[in-house]
Amino acid sequence: MKPLKKIVLAYSGGLDTSVVLRWLKDRYGCEIVTFTADLGQGEELKRVRQKAEQLGVREIFIEDLQEEFARDFVFPMFRANALYEGAYLLGSSIARPLIAKRQIEIARLVGADAVAHGATGKGNDQLRFELTYLALSPDIQIIAPWRDWSFRSRSDLLAFARENQISIENAGTAQRPYSIDVNLLHTSYEGEALEDPSIPPPEGLCTRTVRPEDAPNRPEELVVSFLQGDPVAVNGEPLSPANVLRRLNALGGVHGIGRVDMVENRILGMKTRSVYETPGGTLLHHAHRAIESLTMDGEAAHLKDELMPRYANLVYRGLWFSPERLMLQAAIDQSQKGVTGDVRMQMYKGSVRVIGRESPTSRYSRAHVTFEADNVYNQSDATGFIRLTGLRFQVGAAARTSPLSGEERAQDAT
Repeated sequence: MKPLKKIVLAYSGGLDTSVVLRWLKDRYGCEIVTFTADLGQGEELKRVRQKAEQLGVREIFIEDLQEEFARDFVFPMFRANALYEGAYLLGSSIARPLIAKRQIEIARLVGADAVAHGATGKGNDQLRFELTYLALSPDIQIIAPWRDWSFRSRSDLLAFARENQISIENAGTAQRPYSIDVNLLHTSYEGEALEDPSIPPPEGLCTRTVRPEDAPNRPEELVVSFLQGDPVAVNGEPLSPANVLRRLNALGGVHGIGRVDMVENRILGMKTRSVYETPGGTLLHHAHRAIESLTMDGEAAHLKDELMPRYANLVYRGLWFSPERLMLQAAIDQSQKGVTGDVRMQMYKGSVRVIGRESPTSRYSRAHVTFEADNVYNQSDATGFIRLTGLRFQVGAAARTSPLSGEERAQDAT
């Protein structure tokens, strides 16, 4: 390996990446550039620049990517109604390709010859980062410290941080005995206090949704408006993609919507217990399925539902820039051209239900489905359809009840 001149590190300011930053400087003796993507973390970003400066970083990139995140990553995924293992709305999975994409762009900008991340060797994020690096810059050198250094646990990292005067707030302490990932779409919690799946999550764990039992005692309605599969307004107010998510997060959080406690299958084969809060995403998921039910051709909708688990798995495994995800996206986007209209929903104590939907491109024909008299459908037409559909059953039944023995049928066939 030739000596490195400059490394761009995906830097969050937390325990792992702060230790990674110091370790990279000690190990490679080259310049470290940090990149922090603002994807809606809020308070977590306040001290990122200061902490990087304290660790001797001269080139610090902190960029607001919230609109790009919502428009080019979250919304295309929600057009697919993607759910991993029936419950996870992929909040962390969909963020990593964007971070890695911009990290590669910055590496080119500053003339770096390597990129690094703080994902562990047990988790999913290492694949999401590195597969994106390889898709966009196949010759870049990749440094994954968790797979290389001698530290074996976060306790080791805390000890290293103390020895090197690295300031870490609440990492691995009684105040926060779990790992948190926050962005505009969700908050996730895993590790430490959550590692026993038989024990309920600690009281007070969730930060962006109230407990459903503490939510208002009266339901609240909202309307989400769609244009070609993407949400464009909430309660009649046009909003940018990021602001749609912000508004839905606020509305859903008040009513305790979007909490999920699940055991999922990681890419590397192990199971993990995670708790997710996705209030706005949960509302958006229900609303999008509702407007599709009104506007999409039935067989196209069924095919799309068959493709969804494959699509969700690609996102989960870090294959956002793969040819197969792009191919599926083209099919999904084609299906969304008529998915336009309004969905009215009711939120109440952790639940959301659709109570109305309307669209200028609706395929719903009341004239056809009414139980009253109509002039558009001849009910006797169903007779031929049923006979042709059931023909194979009749043929099969006749074959099973044939009086000939197996030997006789064989002779008869010859």
